[in-house]
Amino acid sequence: MAKSRRQFLTQTSLGLLAAATAYRSYAQQPSDLPPGAPPAFGTSPAVGPEVSPATFAEAEKLVQVELTATERAMAAASWRKTMAALYERRTGPRKVTLESTVAPATQWNPVLPGLAAKTGPARDRFVRSNFDPGPLPARDEDIAFASLSRLSLWIEQRKLTSDRLTRIYLKRLEQFDPKLHCVITLTRDLALAQAKKADEEIAVGHYRGPLHGIPWGAKDLLDTAGIPTTYGAEPFRNRVPAQDAVVVKRLHEAGAVLVAKLSLGALALNDIWFGGQTMNPWLMEEASSGSSAGPGAATAAGLVAFAIGSETGGSIVSPSMRCGITGLRPTYGRVARTGAMTLCWSLDKLGPMTRTVEDAMLVLHAISGPDAGDLSSVAGKLDYDSGASVKGLRVGYFPRWMNENPATVVDRAALETVKKLGMVPVEVSIPNWPYDSLNLILFAEGAAAFEELTLSGGINQLKAQVPDAWPNIFREARFLSAVDFVQADRFRRKVAEEMARIFSEVDLLLVPSLRDEMLTATNFTGHPSLTLRAGFVEVAKARTDWAPDPNNPMPTFSPPRRVPHGVTLIGRLFDEGALGTAGLALERAFGVAEERPPGF
Repeated sequence: MAKSRRQFLTQTSLGLLAAATAYRSYAQQPSDLPPGAPPAFGTSPAVGPEVSPATFAEAEKLVQVELTATERAMAAASWRKTMAALYERRTGPRKVTLESTVAPATQWNPVLPGLAAKTGPARDRFVRSNFDPGPLPARDEDIAFASLSRLSLWIEQRKLTSDRLTRIYLKRLEQFDPKLHCVITLTRDLALAQAKKADEEIAVGHYRGPLHGIPWGAKDLLDTAGIPTTYGAEPFRNRVPAQDAVVVKRLHEAGAVLVAKLSLGALALNDIWFGGQTMNPWLMEEASSGSSAGPGAATAAGLVAFAIGSETGGSIVSPSMRCGITGLRPTYGRVARTGAMTLCWSLDKLGPMTRTVEDAMLVLHAISGPDAGDLSSVAGKLDYDSGASVKGLRVGYFPRWMNENPATVVDRAALETVKKLGMVPVEVSIPNWPYDSLNLILFAEGAAAFEELTLSGGINQLKAQVPDAWPNIFREARFLSAVDFVQADRFRRKVAEEMARIFSEVDLLLVPSLRDEMLTATNFTGHPSLTLRAGFVEVAKARTDWAPDPNNPMPTFSPPRRVPHGVTLIGRLFDEGALGTAGLALERAFGVAEERPPGF
């Protein structure tokens, strides 16, 4: 039976009085404590703004807990002495600054205890394909779309100079960027100087390897000394770092030629940056996807030989899928992130975006390895042999997923190709868990990484100010619970254990590239993935990374448009070599990697 209003008010008032009395008794400790009396919580001077039971009643809606009236009253009466002072670092007095280079003390390690000896290959080996690249094409566009593997052989054999190749790409970047909006900074002077140096070294027999003289583009969150690194965000558009990121240094040492800093969605989200929206070369009515938007578009359009992208929650996989290229997301920790923008310390990864599988392996080989500036980077062996047999490899797949969106006929055909190549399909499954709840970690870490920008109002300068963009998410993240963060972190460990179980049964996984559960889970567990073009599908509507906006519907097409479609392989931790070998075999069987977007 419901309480009467009088009963409710009487009991509530008594509860409030009891709570207030109890708190006064608890908080008023003598100032002259005897020797040996330890400090107690709740005895500090009251700080911060006044709060009331109503404050907590409203806040309960945000964190989805419910206190009783008595509990609410006690919390309100004690908050300023028990909890408010915990915000001193932010609210003041400001005694400490957290520089952007300071990582959290707690680090994510994707290798479960006891499994270290079973993780990754036992040896370092890299055997690239041995083939005749053929004669140099007469047309510049045919040279531009050639694979990195072929370009490197032409340069090594001195059929092509780095200077000529660099000028081809610089011209194409200038020609097509007005359509694609994929370039933030063209690095013409640096590129021509590096190309000249490469040609001089090769002429005297100093050949550095397959990336020597090869032009590439960097996602504009990689620091470049003396060249703007903007994060695609208005507040940083005039930011000029003094040093190169470690990945940039390694590519310079390999003799690669930097031709452009490429676009990314602002602060590594989706495909809108301060210069506009980066478009998909295959379907100019839709954006290229993000956040590695520029690397995806530029690589697909033959504007660079390869690019470096980054992924926190799909930023290599998604643009690679949409733009029809190859994207390799390495194991978390394989590639040092020193000098790269931090969005999420325990999730960020840097990786190659290329036009073929072996191209991705060549770039990964050059950029792998730890650096003291990235506390999460580790030494991991890379065992890749382009000629190794794939027969007998156990390829896990999820039967239900193959018949549900976002899977297509291309995904199902890829599974049949696995069988034809002698690999063994194995049905696998994962629990029906709320994997999206792991994003609490992403949102909290991202909000922490850009706390000063958010609190100062600088975040309001970003072009995208919709509910699913960073400005709103970073503000909302202030209300996430620290307790729930720890619980999400514990859940992350359970997901890692589940992935370890799956990989005790199979050698790799074949999954629909944008299947949310696997895209989220494997980013949080740190497993490597390889996305490659597997065929073509038709779409009747342009696709977008953004939440639907009824006021701005996406373009529709009649008849439908033909676009590339990719599949994704996921490997064991630090076993990118197996991904490369299997991916190369599949790429050859699919036979669709060399088709170009019309008009480029």
